[in-house]
Amino acid sequence: MSEARSRLLGTASRLFYAEGLHSVGIDRIVAEAKVTRATLYRHFPSKDDLVVAYLTGADELIRAQIDTVRQAGHSPADTVRAVAGTIAEGIRSDGFRGCAFLNAAAEYPAPDHPVHRAVLTHRQWFLDTITELMADAGETEPEPHARHFVMLRDGAMASGCLADPAAVCETFLLGVEGILKYRDAPVVDQAAVTTRQRRRPARASV
Repeated sequence: MSEARSRLLGTASRLFYAEGLHSVGIDRIVAEAKVTRATLYRHFPSKDDLVVAYLTGADELIRAQIDTVRQAGHSPADTVRAVAGTIAEGIRSDGFRGCAFLNAAAEYPAPDHPVHRAVLTHRQWFLDTITELMADAGETEPEPHARHFVMLRDGAMASGCLADPAAVCETFLLGVEGILKYRDAPVVDQAAVTTRQRRRPARASV
């Protein structure tokens, strides 16, 4: 990667994450990266291309983090916990502004837009990865439990910049422990038990 491209992408990524995709214009990026517009358009023919490159970089970082966790020699269940731990660390970090991909999807809701497609590609990879990890941890029906993990993660990422990050992370990590505790219990049976508990009449007080 050329120095100019690296500087452009680094500047754009910092501004996009901190301030939003639509609110940051090309002129701002060019000025802060100290390049010309011609240089920007030589590397990124449109702003959409720059946004997709920003999301691609975020995707590569998350893939590298999870690869590092998977290669650390943990037990399968502890690997799931360690992935959750990296998510919690991100939420507790300075400058946290939520999930870059959820933020991008909110600004580019059209499903056929290149930015939205980049979001969906990342999320499908993440779901597939968590599904693999849950299967390794002994779950015989891993996908529903992986979807549960992803929903917990999405909620934590959305809440982490609106509420106390420590409390959000504690709740998220407890939720992941719950998934692991019941990871080989049939999902339908769990739902049936919950429904019965809700319908059970309260005991009369004496």
